[in-house]
Amino acid sequence: MRILIRPRLPVLALLLLAPSIPELLTGSTPITSLATNPPGFVLSFGIDVALYGAGALLIREFAVAYRKGWASILLLGAAYGIGEEGFGAHTFFATGGPPVFLLGTYGHAFGVNWLWALGLTTFHATYSIALPILLSRLWFPAVSNVRWFDRGSLGLLAAAYLGVVGLFGTLVGHGPTPAAFAFFVVVAVVLIALAAWLPADLFRLRSERSRIGRVGLVLAGSLSFGAWAGMLVFATDPTLPPVVAAAVLVLVNLGTLVLILRRVGTVGLERSEYRFAVGMMAALFLWDILVELTIPGILGVAAVFAYLLYRLGRSIARRTPSADGPSALPVPAEVARDGPFAR
Repeated sequence: MRILIRPRLPVLALLLLAPSIPELLTGSTPITSLATNPPGFVLSFGIDVALYGAGALLIREFAVAYRKGWASILLLGAAYGIGEEGFGAHTFFATGGPPVFLLGTYGHAFGVNWLWALGLTTFHATYSIALPILLSRLWFPAVSNVRWFDRGSLGLLAAAYLGVVGLFGTLVGHGPTPAAFAFFVVVAVVLIALAAWLPADLFRLRSERSRIGRVGLVLAGSLSFGAWAGMLVFATDPTLPPVVAAAVLVLVNLGTLVLILRRVGTVGLERSEYRFAVGMMAALFLWDILVELTIPGILGVAAVFAYLLYRLGRSIARRTPSADGPSALPVPAEVARDGPFAR
């Protein structure tokens, strides 16, 4: 594989971030297995890298090559989630057991776990794809708008992702019915087509100082995962219609988007992006403490991510002026378009 830029650290960072956040930080792939079963961990995490990492790199490269924004990235991230969970792991169709548990019955109809499918598609779009891309842009702003791969390298990435999805789809049972398979194929195609069609400035921010504080941005970042956790709670109370749980998830995510568009400005944009990312990660940290604490090593993984976020915050503070001070000036439109929230 030939990578078109030097150094290769940004590629490696995104390649590892994409699987580490949804797998290591949630405990889905326990980090302690690296010590107890090294070959098994290397194989499992290597597959995760080929799946998540290749998917994130492909979507990031598409966005740069065709000058697309966050709307396109999120839509492609949703299509990625359908590919992984629907066509690969088949969790959209399992009737119980890990990882779907109660969502294998609550919200299950016509052979599909609709609440699980909605929640996991949203999770993958935000946490498996958008968040790693955002963090990589914040870590390496100098190369955030340049292409990293040639066509041959992109072909290898696509082959890795499709190969893992195809392998899982062949080996894992409880697959979709022909009707369900056709439905999700259509949904994925529509998402990809919309991502290619939507303009880059669909989520354009105002050229002004942000009207939401640090704490507000952190809380806004935590809302999406909080809504997903809330839906899991709803599953324990079958008296609440599943459509209500789905509506809460959709409305919370839409509300977060509206909040960003109306309250976040281009002044100090990079700091706003960082604080929003901290909120997303903090939600996972809290989940580890409240729910996943019994998983060996989970707090150690959270501590490593917290330290990396701290270092990222120090780096951003050194290279960008504060938008909180009286000297902050409006950012020109051409500069504002370079920020991840603005694209």
